[in-house]
Amino acid sequence: MPEPAELRRGEQESGSAESPPQAAPDPYAELRREMVKKQIRARGISDPRVLSAMERVPRHEFVPDVHRARAYEDSPLPIGEGQTISQPYIVAAMTAALQLTGTERVLEIGIGSGYQAAILSLLAADVYTIERSAPLAHSASERLARLGYANVHVHCGDGTLGLPEFAPFDAILVGASAPAIPAPLAAQLAQGGRMIIPIGDTDSQELRLLEHIGEGFHVRSLDPCRFVPLVGRYGWRES
Repeated sequence: MPEPAELRRGEQESGSAESPPQAAPDPYAELRREMVKKQIRARGISDPRVLSAMERVPRHEFVPDVHRARAYEDSPLPIGEGQTISQPYIVAAMTAALQLTGTERVLEIGIGSGYQAAILSLLAADVYTIERSAPLAHSASERLARLGYANVHVHCGDGTLGLPEFAPFDAILVGASAPAIPAPLAAQLAQGGRMIIPIGDTDSQELRLLEHIGEGFHVRSLDPCRFVPLVGRYGWRES
C-alpha cells in the first residue's frame, strides 16, 4: 500500500518520519503532589500504594467545572444530587484502612462522582460499586470509562443491600453514614475481609473498621468524620 503523500513529503524534507506528538503537560500534576505531601502524607498516611494512587488520579475530573479550581483543596465539594466528593485525606484514610494488595474484589457503597472508585481501581483487582442516584451512577460510569478505569463495575440500587450476587467481597467501603452497620453488608464480607464505614447520627460520625475474623467480627473506631446519610432499607429513611 503506498504511503500517504503527507508522510512522504515529511521524509523527503527531514530525512526521517515525523516524531509523534508529545502529550501536553498536566497542569494539575504539581497540585496533586502538593495535596499528597501536605494533606495526606503529613497526616500519617504512609502506604506507598495509596499515596501513588492519590497522586495519579485526576481529582479535578471528578468535580463539577465550577469547582475545578478547588479540586485539590483539603475539603469536600458538592457534586450534585445533594451529594459531595469527600476531602482527599478522608479518601486516603478509608482506602488505607482496607490494606489492599491488588488481588481483592472490592465493594463500594455510593459511587458519587466516581473518584473513590477510581482510587480503589488502582489498588484492587475489581471494584463493584452501587449508587442509589441514577443520574450520579450514569455520569460516574461514563466518566470512569472515558478516563480508562475499566475494572470498575457500576450498579444502581439500594446500597444498604449491597450486591449479594457478586459476594463475597474482600473489602467494602461505605461512602455515606449509617446509624449502624447494615447487616447485609456484613454478611457479604469475606473471611479475613475488612469494611470501613462512617457510623453515627446525621450530624457527626466516626469511621469504624469491621474485620471478619472466624465466626465473628472485630470492630475498631478510627477518625471522627461527617458524611451525607446512607439512605436505604438498612440506613436512614429518605426525607
